Amino acid sequence: MTKNFLVDTAVLLGRSLSHITRSLDTILTTVITPIAMMLMFVYVFGGAIQTGSDSYVNYLLPGILLITVASGISYTAFRLFLDMKSGIFERFQSMPIARSSVLWAHVLTSLVANLISLVVVVLVALLMGFRSGAGVSAWLAVVGILILFTLALTWLAVIPGLTAKSVDGASAFSYPLIFLPFLSSAFVPTDTMPGPVRAFAENQPVTSIVNALRALYTEQPVGTDIWIALAWCVGILVVAYVFATITYRRKIS
Repeated sequence: MTKNFLVDTAVLLGRSLSHITRSLDTILTTVITPIAMMLMFVYVFGGAIQTGSDSYVNYLLPGILLITVASGISYTAFRLFLDMKSGIFERFQSMPIARSSVLWAHVLTSLVANLISLVVVVLVALLMGFRSGAGVSAWLAVVGILILFTLALTWLAVIPGLTAKSVDGASAFSYPLIFLPFLSSAFVPTDTMPGPVRAFAENQPVTSIVNALRALYTEQPVGTDIWIALAWCVGILVVAYVFATITYRRKIS
């Protein structure tokens, strides 16, 4: 059973990835907004924002990376919606394949596409002056957190992808996720915010994830932020996965 699942997922993953290679504009569209934000904040607002960091691009990069993922997962919901409306799920159901492999193929496609987008954003950040002296282990931790975060949001995207009534509805859920880093420590320290906003910013998932990523690649003490970040990512991933699979079973039953 496990072997069939892996084979079926690999075949369907190849199908999904082929769609991306035929339309690279999907990845380009995903990275345009985060890159534009990075350029604007660094070159327009950067001089007026006091973060205590020598390089503002170093400070804001984690938030930009999370926005890149939040922007990218909207395409997962979009592609799932199109598959639902085209009737391909019914065709897959009539074939001798593992049912869960259909969802996993979409999720892994999202992971691959988002990792490519993240690499593009980091390359642009390097051109803008981003530098890090962190070692391999720190960067592996950064990549691990970003993968967990991407998987968590992707499984979250599966739910509207399966239940939305329109294309706009399938992808619109990502807008609040893109906005969330603005109410965190991604662009300014939280201690500069007014009381209620600061309380929200310091206790929402993005702040701990941003702080952990920033501390890792700037070689600063990570403290408890990394454990809080991991707890948020794993918690969202588990809850989203459970609801997504329940929704999927109801849709194909």
